[in-house]
Amino acid sequence: MNVVLAASWGQRFWEAFVEEIKDVFGIYLGRVNIGEEIREAILQWKGYLSVGGNRVPITDAIIIMWIAVLAGGLLFYWMGSKREMVPTGRQALMESLIGLLFGVCKDYGLNDKQAEAVVPMIGTMGIFIISCNLIAVFHLPPPAKNIAFPFALAIFAITYVIVMSIRFVGLKGLGRSFTDPKGFMVPFKIIDFFIKPVSLALRLFGNVFGAFILMEFVGLVLPIFLPGTLSIWFDLMDGILQAIVFCYLTTSYIGEVVESAHAVEERKQEMLKQKAEKEAAAKTAVEAEKAA
Repeated sequence: MNVVLAASWGQRFWEAFVEEIKDVFGIYLGRVNIGEEIREAILQWKGYLSVGGNRVPITDAIIIMWIAVLAGGLLFYWMGSKREMVPTGRQALMESLIGLLFGVCKDYGLNDKQAEAVVPMIGTMGIFIISCNLIAVFHLPPPAKNIAFPFALAIFAITYVIVMSIRFVGLKGLGRSFTDPKGFMVPFKIIDFFIKPVSLALRLFGNVFGAFILMEFVGLVLPIFLPGTLSIWFDLMDGILQAIVFCYLTTSYIGEVVESAHAVEERKQEMLKQKAEKEAAAKTAVEAEKAA
């Protein structure tokens, strides 16, 4: 009796295993439409929540974003929770990352006080983007594949750049930065502030969306070995790289305004100094003529 039951269970297991293999390799058996599968992966799920009698839209990007933020926040909190006089392990890693951010700020002309004000927000943005991008490692669609996500993030970033620039050099300093190196650059500098967020958004969207489509395609065509290998780069390394680029450029935009404002002010002071020296020299010459 036990032998019969075991044989029956084995047969059912084998049939289920064969069906699963057929599903995995369905593309080769003509059972999978690649275009349709990728189309379904691209399209986002959309639902509604009833809040106070109102329907609030919610998408898969929002849900996955909050999952990623919670997981990433807990991970980085754990990495920074260990505090010792001589840093080791995860504490040393976190302090190295913070030191790297400080170095980037200093490279773009920010002083120590300004770098201390910028690093927390830039670091938070980096953690946020890394968490959202790395969710793709678990075969979940990254929020950045929804074009609204990178554009919202880019608008926030450029707003932060303007706010911190005003804080560091004042409203007049921000205005002076538009005239560096010459006054005719003003319209181009204004246009540049509209181009920068578009560039940030499209760069993040293009790389994440492209990697997502590629991994979906590879997962359909070669579902066994290749997706795991490529995921190390396209989901893991590229996700981290895009976060670094986004934060790096945001910091550079702040430093660009600060350096331009200081450069214009220095040129103005130099012109006033030269004018004062010429006036003093002319006055001295007149006094010498009178004395003669």
